[in-house]
Amino acid sequence: MTATIVDDNVVTGRAPRVSVARGYRFELVKLVSQWRIRLLVLACWIAPALFVAGVSRQSTLPADTLFGRWMHATGWAGPLVTLGFAGTWALPLLTSVVAGDVFASEDRLGTWRHLLVAVRSPRRIFAAKVLAGLTVTLLLVAGLACSSTVGGIVAVGNQPLVGLDGRLLAPGDAAGKVLLAWVCALAPTLALAAIGLLGSVALGRSPMGLLLPPVVALAMQVAQMLPLPVAVRLALPGSAFVSWNGLFTSPAQVGPLLIGIAVGLVWAVLATELAYLLFQRRDFTNPAYDGSGRRAVTTGLLPLVGLTALTVAAVAVGTPSMGSGIEQEKVQRSVATAFAHLYRMQTEQLHRPAVTETQLKATAACNKGDGQVAPQGAGNDWRCVVTWHLPGVAAAGTAVYQLDVASDGRFVADGDGPKEVNGYFLVRTPTGDAPNPLWQFDGSVELLDTSSKG
Repeated sequence: MTATIVDDNVVTGRAPRVSVARGYRFELVKLVSQWRIRLLVLACWIAPALFVAGVSRQSTLPADTLFGRWMHATGWAGPLVTLGFAGTWALPLLTSVVAGDVFASEDRLGTWRHLLVAVRSPRRIFAAKVLAGLTVTLLLVAGLACSSTVGGIVAVGNQPLVGLDGRLLAPGDAAGKVLLAWVCALAPTLALAAIGLLGSVALGRSPMGLLLPPVVALAMQVAQMLPLPVAVRLALPGSAFVSWNGLFTSPAQVGPLLIGIAVGLVWAVLATELAYLLFQRRDFTNPAYDGSGRRAVTTGLLPLVGLTALTVAAVAVGTPSMGSGIEQEKVQRSVATAFAHLYRMQTEQLHRPAVTETQLKATAACNKGDGQVAPQGAGNDWRCVVTWHLPGVAAAGTAVYQLDVASDGRFVADGDGPKEVNGYFLVRTPTGDAPNPLWQFDGSVELLDTSSKG
């Protein structure tokens, strides 16, 4: 008989130890072999390019979407419009399909016993599934970013982008900020994915595990529309889906963004840890297991509620942010700054004598509700009168704007005369005829008080 060298595990009748790396490869193959995952990957890498290219060729643009009014002017507006849509709808749904089902699928198929016999370690099973879900999620996000960017650049071109303060960003600068905005959006995406993992573990075969990330995202969207204090707004795990707007001002409004990223990452870590604790304590011997309602509340829900309260308190103590953050002085400064930059752009497009922002000395006087209410907080009843000076001209110029200021600090300024300055008319640009840049423009109010007064 031929002698053979036999592994100790075979001699003892035990299967070889399955490492996390090997389990990860197995779980990744399981995920990408599902038709719905393949369809999502294909859609994320193709659909955004077609959408951005198609919209950029239309005569009507999504002007109510941030950067939507610039989709005719530059290809860098497309990925930002896609990012705004993704943070609101696409990413919650994607994390739901991937992370919200990665554990529940084993419950539906009744395959936990086979998996445990093969791997012999709940810890390694959990790690492999989390890493596989994370890989697919990052692949989907990368597809959305890359596809929308390619679609915009091919359809419109590598042109400068107008920021939220009216400043013209060079193509290289715009590219860097677009990339950074998508990277910052990973923090709330990971938080939603971790919530999906938690729901998948805690609720078993129940469809609520799949619905948990979209429900949480919807609740955060509703909260963003409410007149909540800034501390509460920034303590939500999805705040970075909104605060990336601050990258497109000068100086950049990084305070809310950094807080939003930190909160999103803390939520991701805590929700994943809670999912692991629940996974370690679950009953694998019961094929009809559908989760423990009491344990899901005490181990899953209550710690996240406590985290929210803790982050609200931390932000409130660390920053003077218990108000709306939208105040008269901030609105006036933002409107005047954006107007000065856009006036200079309009001057160049109309081939008038060059003028600088320093020469214009633009200022804005804003009130709310025709002066009948306190000039603070969100609303569509803001009215601003912008004043500026031209070199060699004694009389000052004035222009009126109606403002719609959202709770997150973004505002839309609509020109209300004189029509020669901020009325609707077409100007000649390198990419073709475009509306007067001073007719309507977007801006952003810094929600956190950066003054020395606190």
